[in-house]
Amino acid sequence: MEIIFATHNKNKLKEVQIMMPENIKLLSLDDIGMHEDIPETSTTISGNAAQKVQFIRQRYDLPVFADDTGLEVFALNNEPGVYSARYAGEHKSSEDNMKLLLKNLEDKRDRSARFVTVFALDMDRCQTLFEGVCDGVITKSYQGDKGFGYDPIFMPNGYEKTFAQMSLVEKGEISHRGIALKKLIAYLT
Repeated sequence: MEIIFATHNKNKLKEVQIMMPENIKLLSLDDIGMHEDIPETSTTISGNAAQKVQFIRQRYDLPVFADDTGLEVFALNNEPGVYSARYAGEHKSSEDNMKLLLKNLEDKRDRSARFVTVFALDMDRCQTLFEGVCDGVITKSYQGDKGFGYDPIFMPNGYEKTFAQMSLVEKGEISHRGIALKKLIAYLT
C-alpha cells in the first residue's frame, strides 16, 4: 500500500518510517512534488492535522495522513500548544523556540509538560483521528543531540534522559507521536 505522509520534515519522516510495516510505502510531500504551503490555521492540534489531510486529499487521489503536534507547558497555561513550531515567531528556529520557553520558565517551579500529537488519516474519503500523549518535564538546559524541535529539553516521566538522548526506536516506543502512530498502524493493518 502507498500512502502519503503530509510532511517535508525529514526527521519526522524518518521517525515514522522506522515504525511502519514493510508493506506500507510512505510518500513524503517531496516525493509527490508538493511544494505549496499547507494551511495550519486551526486553533487546535486535531484541527490542524485534519486541515492538512483535506488540503492534500483535494489535490491527490491517494490515501493520506498528516500530524500536528504541540507541547503544552502547564505553568504557562499550556503554551506553546498549537503554536509550538512558531512559538518564538513565524520565521524562528527550534533553537529560538527552546530559548524562549526556557526563559519563560525561569521563575516557575512547576516544569511539568506534555506533548500531544494527533494524526489525521483519510482513506477512501473518510477521515479518522488518532491521538498520542506523552507526559514529562522541561529540563533547565539542553541535553542530547538527537531528535528535533523541543527534544533536547523534554524529559518524559519515568526516564532520566531527554528525547534528544534517546535512539529513534526508544523514543518511538514512548513518544506522543509513537503512541498515535501505533494506533494509526493498527487501524491500517
